Amino acid sequence: MISNNLKKSLNFKNIFRMFNSIRNVFFSCAVGSAIKKLIQKELYHKNMSKFSNLNPPDHVRGMTILDKSKFNKMINVPVIKIRGLKVSDVLPFLKNYLLKLEKFQPVTTTNNSEVHVLLNPEIIKGWLDILLEDRESLELINVKEENLDFHMFTLTYENFSANTILKAVLPVDKEGLSSFSKIGHIVHINLREHLLPYKSFIGQVLYDKVPNMEVLCGYNEMMVKVKENKCFFEFDFSFVYWNPRLCTEHERIINLLHENDVLFDIFAGVGPFAIPAAKKKCIVYANDLNPESYKWLNHNASLNKIRSKNLQTFSKDGRDFILTDLKTNLKKYIVKNETNKDETCSVHITMNLPALAVQFVKNFYGLYTPEELNKLATVPMVHVYCFTKGENPHQIARSILQNSMDCDISDCIVDVFKVRTVSSMKEMMRVSFRIERDILTGQRPRLIKRRIDNITLITPEVPVKKVAVCHEEEIEAKEYSLQCPEKKQQTQN
Repeated sequence: MISNNLKKSLNFKNIFRMFNSIRNVFFSCAVGSAIKKLIQKELYHKNMSKFSNLNPPDHVRGMTILDKSKFNKMINVPVIKIRGLKVSDVLPFLKNYLLKLEKFQPVTTTNNSEVHVLLNPEIIKGWLDILLEDRESLELINVKEENLDFHMFTLTYENFSANTILKAVLPVDKEGLSSFSKIGHIVHINLREHLLPYKSFIGQVLYDKVPNMEVLCGYNEMMVKVKENKCFFEFDFSFVYWNPRLCTEHERIINLLHENDVLFDIFAGVGPFAIPAAKKKCIVYANDLNPESYKWLNHNASLNKIRSKNLQTFSKDGRDFILTDLKTNLKKYIVKNETNKDETCSVHITMNLPALAVQFVKNFYGLYTPEELNKLATVPMVHVYCFTKGENPHQIARSILQNSMDCDISDCIVDVFKVRTVSSMKEMMRVSFRIERDILTGQRPRLIKRRIDNITLITPEVPVKKVAVCHEEEIEAKEYSLQCPEKKQQTQN
């Protein structure tokens, strides 16, 4: 039985308030804790970058010759002192507040066996800055406010990352050093003109801070050895191009290939596409005009034990390679005949020379006569790379490719992919498109390009219709332009 007092208390208004209270408690327990932890983590990174207390001192701004002593800085650090407890019991409740610096241990043991846990001073100003649930957990294992103390600590050059140091020193009102590439023991950077006075400083900082620096062949040598996509590559970096930021893109293309597929690599370099593809037992034709690249391409083929039946190498201009070796060998894999009628393989063509590659794609148009390509067994896929500048890199990349071709290929484009951001508003893009039979044979209508007030207009070329009319001994030939039917040319024989 329910008493009258309880009945009165269980009116609709009270029930609604009770439900609201339960809902808030549930949200606080199940969701609020996770949200608070996310906020705490975000606050940690925000403090590390926004506030100057954990950054180098202001007086290092503009330093061109490295003086490590100038980076010394005193800070007041909160410390949790632990005695008679296992550190593993305490750290789970303090891990989000630890002071994290380069070459710095936030947990130390003193001579009297007391453990000190150093916390981030930008997050923890006092005991109440620790989240309630963490404080309660700490108090259950007898870690209380009395365990919190503050010690002075000296930050040094060793405690700052390369990025933190460069941001503190380089001009604040100009673009800084955004990134660098590490190839073996070599660090490669592109310096803008306003950073040239700092080149020695930048070099020394990177030398100090970039891990695993190793000279392979003596002091100041440019010979490197790197590993990518399960292959080793050796080369002289002073004579060839290598960008470690393209490793993932190389892997994307390699993953498209299967055993016995065919790859034509027109600008092969030292082989980041060609070597892994050949090791995958694909049939690879790799070309590069640079004699040094060609030398190291062959060296890397030997280094990775690539069989000659899987890799043929060439050193020609890209256009010459397309019109000769590619033309001769491509036909063997794409034309259906008695020898390959039951075989299916994918054919890919890579053109990784972003500054110039699109200028070579027009050489595929009319590469064969219609009689040479009766029927295709497979349609080749071209992956061409380019740079774009503008707010819509995908559309710009399409336009760049289309403007480089002699025919409309909009229906052949399979994918437009952003490979990486090179700099502000400059992207490296890949456009993948099929080369259909009517492109290879030149039967697809050409495009007429006209410029009007600096605007390029592209329209399909309309074929001329020729009519012959016989009048006894006289033949009157008339040519009618379908674009301009009012204009007629008439000749008499």
